[in-house]
Amino acid sequence: MKILATLHRLDETRGAVRVEDVYATDIEDLWEACTRPERLARWIASVSGDLEVGGAFTARFTSGWEGNGRVDVCERPHRLVLTTWEDEAADQESTIEATLSEVEGGTRLVIEERGVPLDQLATYGAGWQVHAEDLAAHVAGSARDEDEARWVDMVPTYREMLGA
Repeated sequence: MKILATLHRLDETRGAVRVEDVYATDIEDLWEACTRPERLARWIASVSGDLEVGGAFTARFTSGWEGNGRVDVCERPHRLVLTTWEDEAADQESTIEATLSEVEGGTRLVIEERGVPLDQLATYGAGWQVHAEDLAAHVAGSARDEDEARWVDMVPTYREMLGA
């Protein structure tokens, strides 16, 4: 299994997940896959609301996470920064930052989520890997793999990365 994510401790209670891969498509297509609601729904989340800078949105990820968010930065086609939180945990925000760059053979996408509770870091790492794989399938014209066992099978590998 190719590991796409790295895990980092930020402080005593929070960490970050960084996932990175190169996608066989141009930067404009990948940007659209990461910002257009109809495309997001095919690989990561159902999203509705105001998707302009400063706008509020709601999202339901394929992983089951549901919550709210705000668009903080949108620099087409290179950088997107979102703040997200669950309804019952509005004091526990996380930041999701996506950066895209053209490289030989396609587009590199780096997604980092900061503010993840440390006790959930391994599961988030596995989750972001699944999302990255689903994005690769989407830009290749395939449907995402809905087998939850992929995520379950990756969690122990990500726990080992933390020394847990």
